[in-house]
Amino acid sequence: MVEVMATLFSIVVVGYIAGKLGYMGGTFDKRLSKLVIDITCPALILSSAMTGDLPDRQLILPLLGISILTYAILTGVAIWLPRYLTHKKEDEGVIGFALMFGNVGFMGYPVVASIFGHEAVFYAAVLNVVNTFTVFTVGTMLITGSSTPGKADKLRMQKKVLYSTPMIAAYLTMLIVALKIDHIPGVISQPLTMIGNITVPAALLIIGSSMSNLPLRSMLGNIPVYATTVMRLIIIPLGMYFLCKPLGFSQLVVNINTIVIAMPVATYGTILCLRHGKDTALITEVTFITTLLSMISIPLLVTFFLQSY
Repeated sequence: MVEVMATLFSIVVVGYIAGKLGYMGGTFDKRLSKLVIDITCPALILSSAMTGDLPDRQLILPLLGISILTYAILTGVAIWLPRYLTHKKEDEGVIGFALMFGNVGFMGYPVVASIFGHEAVFYAAVLNVVNTFTVFTVGTMLITGSSTPGKADKLRMQKKVLYSTPMIAAYLTMLIVALKIDHIPGVISQPLTMIGNITVPAALLIIGSSMSNLPLRSMLGNIPVYATTVMRLIIIPLGMYFLCKPLGFSQLVVNINTIVIAMPVATYGTILCLRHGKDTALITEVTFITTLLSMISIPLLVTFFLQSY
């Protein structure tokens, strides 16, 4: 697991170097981020149910239930807590996003697979349904600084997310498992798997490239960044673990949800800032610091709190 975390972080470093050398950045990063969101990530989700024995379909509803509970609580945290972590009003939305959203789709899948087995990628994908919806609704509002939709175009955006390609992929994946469709032709499954495999390195390269625009001093972080990091990597996942454990969810469901919540800041934060023309400095700093320190925090979390699985 430590090796997996180190490998993922090394790709971020490659992205940083590529950005410094001019291979990435600007328009290229924006187009690549759109490719990841609209094409490669949906393919990754679909391929999770096409690579062997089908996962346990009886866990779909508990996973959706615990995810809805988790993001309902985290929405309140993202709105209320940032004012105590920064003195800059304009930074509260970005910090709220960082507190609320872990890197489920890009780092969560390989980490969950390394801990619980490959079939657990599907379970992470089910959890990611609620995550994806809230990223593009609550998360977009946090990034853009809008507390209410207000305008018709924003209302349309929130309706559109219900049938965006990541959401459609999640719906189809759950349908495949629920109906026990286990004979997907190779001509379909293999291309989806190959395209989906682009997601993790491409997303991490985008993070690294965005970091290349930051002065070295800013990448070392500051008090709000480290306070957000402690909340994101330690306090929030442990809080959700101890809250959900006595509520009747199975230990496996609680454990996978905890690991998903313990991921570093979601790459979507950087991607949404790029898409909406917002400054990526703060989100990139906290993404960098949480990604780096998650190589320590996640193995410790598994060792001391998830041994009962």
